[in-house]
This record gives sequence, structure tokens and C-alpha cells, in this order.
Amino acid sequence: MNYTTQMDAARKGIITKEMKIVAEKEGLDVIILQQKLAEGKIVIPANKNHKSLSPEGVGEGLRTKINVNLGISKDCCDVDKELKKAKAALDFNVEAIMDLSSYGKTEEFRTKLVDMSPAMIGTVPIYDAVGFYDKELKDITAEEFLEVARKHAENGVDFMTIHAGINRKTAEVFKRNKRLNHIVSRGGSLLYAWMELNNRENPFFEYYDQLLDICEKYDVTLSLGDACRPGSINDSTDASQIKELIVLGELTKRAWERNVQVMIEGPGHMAINEIAANMVIEKKLCHGAPFYVLGPIVTDIAPGYDHITSAIGGAIAASNGADFLCYVTPAEHLRLPDLEDMKEGIIATKIAAHAADIAKNVPGSKKWDYEMSKARQKLDWEKMFSLAIDPEKARKYRKESLPEHEDSCTMCGKMCSMRNMNKVMEGKNINILREDD
Repeated sequence: MNYTTQMDAARKGIITKEMKIVAEKEGLDVIILQQKLAEGKIVIPANKNHKSLSPEGVGEGLRTKINVNLGISKDCCDVDKELKKAKAALDFNVEAIMDLSSYGKTEEFRTKLVDMSPAMIGTVPIYDAVGFYDKELKDITAEEFLEVARKHAENGVDFMTIHAGINRKTAEVFKRNKRLNHIVSRGGSLLYAWMELNNRENPFFEYYDQLLDICEKYDVTLSLGDACRPGSINDSTDASQIKELIVLGELTKRAWERNVQVMIEGPGHMAINEIAANMVIEKKLCHGAPFYVLGPIVTDIAPGYDHITSAIGGAIAASNGADFLCYVTPAEHLRLPDLEDMKEGIIATKIAAHAADIAKNVPGSKKWDYEMSKARQKLDWEKMFSLAIDPEKARKYRKESLPEHEDSCTMCGKMCSMRNMNKVMEGKNINILREDD
């Protein structure tokens, strides 16, 4: 039996090889996975032209996935340097990489990335449009925007961020409800500007059916972008954000009618006490579609530390239903991240995702922590290093300050609770001031 997309296959009762791989990775019954794919509650972004892909599932009941952003820009257009960052990200076993390239040899970088990456690849076609056509934003036609999306799909990208929810009606809500930070989404601001400059409807909204044609042909998952995501905690959960979310819910149903897989993108900057409610609102308004969040960043005062502000929000968001976390690095709001920034962002986001999986009782999520706790009780340093989320840093810290006694560290020495409780539980004496018997 033939099928067009993973959703189409699931609805026809077909178990694809991608479904089998994801089910095995997740320790999930493939029939349950198939049912949730058919309902749109899980997606498997897997472009038919991405031959090196090791598919992953995103959605209800699955491990929280993380994404890394990279790509070339006018100020930093070194393709080889970005490919080196991509290789490093893959070495950290990230599930997704988004190519946010906006200048120069974008197709060269994109095709090399797709060819080398077992992780799913995402893009934002509107970022590429100005450089692709060498035209000012105002002069790009609606057809040309769609053609860039088609090119990305042909190149093998697995999901595309499309800001189709910032239509004329959403824009009117934005104008009537003033914000401190306006529209902070790069793609959203470009589309809003195009609409204002041309007095036209958003081309991705007006020609949404043609966009769905492209996605259906290549099985590209639509990541419906949050043009009106809040860029400060002052603007969160406002009329613009909610209006756009309502539109995205309607667009989700239209995509599902064509068997096109959908994720919804979300905030943004947001105070901690609003995060859980926002997860519920998205799942309600967007019919259970997987939720992909940037952060949320829980305070605006920490440039240089936004991997931390984001990890706090990400852990809360994912434990309350978000399915996919976009990493944030210490360089957020400041510059293009370098390799060390990227590593810091990946580790922080992985911690947030894993903490959320524990809270969500994702099968097997607590086993890692259990094994680490066993190794700590045994003071098995090598085992602790092998289980650490960043073994290199753990080894470095230990090596920099070695204790007199191997069964302790320089924080506690012979007062180490683990060491002493092991001795007491074994009926042995504890000598803190003298050598052991």
C-alpha cells in the first residue's frame, strides 16, 4: 500500500521503517506510536530525501528532544566553521539541528548538513529568501517565498518553520495591543514588514494549500512558527500571542486534512508562573500537536547566562507538556555562538529535557539517575564519569583537585558521608583524624 507521509501511513495502518526505529528507541509499542501519529500527537520528521537520517519521534509520551541552532550569516559566513559546530553537536547526540543561514552559500551549507547528519534538520525558508534572490524584502513575490520553501524541501530538510499565523487579522490585534518589544521573531518581523510594505496578506497564509502540497510531496513536517512569541516577560501571554495560537490551531487542522505532520512553536520569554498554563493552552488550541519551545527564558536580566534562564523555563515547560526544546546558549542576545557556547547550551538543555522526562515518567528516564546514585554510593569515580552528562568536565574537575584519600573528594575528605556510611554499614570503624586501621 502506498503512502505520502508518516501520518498518511499511520492512518492507513502501515507500520513504516521509521516508526519501527522510533518505537525501538523509545521502548514503546509500535502500535501505540502509530495511533498517536495518526492523531497528530506525535510526529516523525523524515524528509524522503534525507538519506542519512536516524529518525526520531517528537510528541506525547516520548523523550523530550532538543534542537541546536547554527548557520551562516553576513557577519559570520564561514561554511567550514559552521559544519565543524554541526559535527560537534552531533557528537553530543542532539536530535535536531536547525540551519538558520541567511547569507552566502546557504544551499551549499544546507546540502552538506543534510548529507552528514543523522539528526533531523530544520530550516526557516524566509531567512534564506533575501540572499537567495539578492532582492530587498519588499520586492520578493509571494511565489518566490514559496519557491524557497520548495528548494529547502528538495534539499532534504525534515521540518520547516513557517510563520503562517501572522496574518492580517493577527497583525491588527498586534497593532491594537501595544507591546514593549514589538515582534521579536526574526521570521515574524520580516513577514510583518513585507505585509505592511506591500499591503498584502502573509503569502504563507494566503497560499497555505500550495505550501501543504510541498510538505506532502517530500514529507516535510510543518513547524508552525510563533511570530508573536513574547520577547520579554512583560509581553507574555498577551492578545497577540494568543490570537496567533488560535490561527495556528486552525492551520494545524488544515494540514492534518492533507496528512501533513505539524509541530507548534512557542514562547519565548515568560515568567515562571505562566509557563504551565501556556502549555495547556497550546495543547488545547492546537489539538494536541507537539509543542516546540524556545526556553522559555524566565527573566530578561541575564545576558551571558541565558542558557541557565532558558534551562529553568525549559524544564518547567517540558514537565508540563512541551515535547521539544530549542537550545539557548550563553551568547543569546549578544552574538553568534561559538563552539564553547554551543556546548554550554546543549548541556543545559539536555539537563532540562532529562529533568522533565523524570517528571513526566517517560519510560526508562529514572534509570540513568539510579545508576549514577549507585556509583556515588560505591565511590566508583570511573562509573560516575561514564554516566555524567558531560564526562569531560567531570573528569577535569576531579583531576584539578585530587584528595589525599581516593575514596573522597577535596570538599569533604575523610568526612565524606558516602565513605563513612559505607564503613558503618559494614560494621567498620571510622577514623577521621588518624589513618584507617
